[in-house]
Order: sequence, then structure tokens, then C-alpha cells
Amino acid sequence: QVQLVESGGGLVQAGGSLRLSCAASGRTFSTYAMGWFRQAPGKERVFVGTISWSGLSTYYANSVKGRFTISRDNAKNMVYLQMNSLKPEDTAVYYCAAVPKRSISTILYEYEYWGQGTQVTVSS
Repeated sequence: QVQLVESGGGLVQAGGSLRLSCAASGRTFSTYAMGWFRQAPGKERVFVGTISWSGLSTYYANSVKGRFTISRDNAKNMVYLQMNSLKPEDTAVYYCAAVPKRSISTILYEYEYWGQGTQVTVSS
């Protein structure tokens, strides 16, 4: 079992940056691919990006490609989401999630474990 706790959210002006962190518990963390999703008020939870167990493969939603970067440190059981050039439309609750396979996944229902989420608000 994997438990996930996100941190690093907050209020930032458009064009600014934030780095989200996701702390994972569980000795099998390195065998899971990880993902970030976000949910804006009144909207469905959507895919943001994913990283393979090794960290060598990543994939991003078109809306964040070139601005967001996912990384992981298996030794520390941590996953990160570096968000640059933030836009007001990036405002959402951001969730870290773990999928029980080593390859990347963009499919929400494949993810087995979820964090509680962290709020990101981008002002114009």
C-alpha cells in the first residue's frame, strides 16, 4: 500500500512558478509509476502528467507541455511537479497519484492511490 501527501500549493501571480511535492510511504514506491492530476471547481479531475518508475519516461497533457516538469527521487520516496509560466487557467486542486505498474499512464481509473490534494491559485 502507498500513502501520498502533497505539499507546495499556494497563491501565485500569472507568469510565476510553484513546485509541488508528493511524499510517498511504502517500501514498494519505486515499483509504481506516478501521476499528477488536477481538478478545477465544477470540473472533472483531469490528467496533468506522469512519470515512469525509473523516472526516464514522462508524458504531459498538451495544456502544460513545455511549462510543467515531473521528476522523482526514489531514494527519498518523493515526486515533484515543477510548474512554470503559470496561467489563471492552471488554478485547481492538484493531486498526486500512484499506479501499480512501472510504465507511464494517462488513465485516471488506473491509478490506485491518491493524495488529499493541494490548492494552486493563479491570479491574473
